[in-house]
Amino acid sequence: MILSRDRILTTHVGSLPRNDKLSDLLVRQEQGQPFDATEMASELDKAVAHVVDKQAKAGIDIGNDGEQQRVGFQTYVPQRMSGFAGVSNRRRGKEFEAFPELVASLVRRFPHTSKQQNAPECQGELKYLDVKPINDELARFNRIASGKFAETFMTAPSPGIISSTMLNAHYDTHDAYLAALAREMRHEYMAIHKAGLVLQIDAPDLAMDRTMLYRDLDDAAFIKRVEAHVAAINAGIDGIPADRVRLHVCYGNWEGPHIYDIPLEKILPALYQAKVGALTIEFANPRHAHEYAAFKKAPLPKHMILLPGVIETTSNFVEHSEVVARRIEDAVAAVGDRERVVASTDCGFGTFTNREWVIEPAVWLKLQALREGADLASTRLWGKKVA
Repeated sequence: MILSRDRILTTHVGSLPRNDKLSDLLVRQEQGQPFDATEMASELDKAVAHVVDKQAKAGIDIGNDGEQQRVGFQTYVPQRMSGFAGVSNRRRGKEFEAFPELVASLVRRFPHTSKQQNAPECQGELKYLDVKPINDELARFNRIASGKFAETFMTAPSPGIISSTMLNAHYDTHDAYLAALAREMRHEYMAIHKAGLVLQIDAPDLAMDRTMLYRDLDDAAFIKRVEAHVAAINAGIDGIPADRVRLHVCYGNWEGPHIYDIPLEKILPALYQAKVGALTIEFANPRHAHEYAAFKKAPLPKHMILLPGVIETTSNFVEHSEVVARRIEDAVAAVGDRERVVASTDCGFGTFTNREWVIEPAVWLKLQALREGADLASTRLWGKKVA
C-alpha cells in the first residue's frame, strides 16, 4: 500500500450509491428473477465509469468500483457459493429491540430493500462455484479505472460477517462454519490480489456483532470470538502480503443511538492480530469520535497504516474542510507518524442496494470535503502548501 509520503492521501470504505435502474437489475438477479444480461453489463459499465469519474474529480487517491457490481457488501455471496438456501432466522440487534421506533422508521424510509434481514442460511457444504463473476468485476474495473487513481482496491466480506448474517444450519460448530467460509472465500481474496488491487476485508462483525450475534456474551467472551474471527481472516488471506490487505471494522452503518457499542480500546489488541497492513475504523461517528485515545494504551503496530473515518456516512451534512483537517490531525497525533495516516470515511455510502442514507450529490461533496480537509492538514503537517 502507498503511504502519505508528502501529503495526506485520501480513500473511502468502498460502497457508493447505485442508480435506480441498476438497483432494480441487481435485486432481480438476487431474487432469481429474469433479467437481460446484456442490459446488465451495459448498466454496470456505465455505473462503474460514473463512480470512478466522480471519485477522481473529488480528489480520491485510492479508489474502487463503488461496489456497483454487487447487490450488497456481503449478501451477494450466496450467488457465488453453493450450500445456501432458505432464510436465516437472524435475531435483531440489541438496539433494534430496545428502540422499536427505530425499526418503524427504517421500514418507512426503506420499504424496498435487498436481502438484508432475510438473507439465506447455510444448509449444506459450502463450495465457491466459479471465479468468473469476481474476475469479470475486476476486469471491468481495471479497464475503466486505468490511470485514474494512485492505487486501487476492491472489497470482500470477512468470513465472520458472512457467518453472523447468513447463519449456520449445517456445520457442527460455528468455528467449523467460519473455517469453511475462510477456505471458500479465499478464492475471491486471491483473485483480487492477483488482479493487482489492494484487498479490503469488510469485517463489521469485529465490532458490530457485540450487539448482534454475540450480544448475550460479556465483553471478555466477545473478545475471544473476535480473535476467532480474526484467525479466520488470517486463514483466508494466507499467502497475501500484509501490505496488500486492509481491514475495515465498524459498528454498523445506520443512523441510530449506538449506545450499546463496545469501546474501541477493548477490541483493538485483537484487531492487531490480523495479518494486514492497514486498519480502517470509524472516528467521525459521534459515538466514537473520541476514541483515538485507545492508541495510547495500544499503539498502532509499526507495520500498520491507519485509515481513520473523518467523514460520517449516515447523514447529508457535508463536513467543513476545517473539521476534516482537525480530525486528520487528531489521527496523526494518535499514530505519531503522518505518513501512516490515509484519510477515509466511516463506512460505505451504499452498503446495500436501495438503502442509501446519503443522497448522491452529498456523497460527492463529502468526498470533495475529504480532499480539501486532507490538503489543509497536509499544509500544516508538512509546513508547506499542497500543490
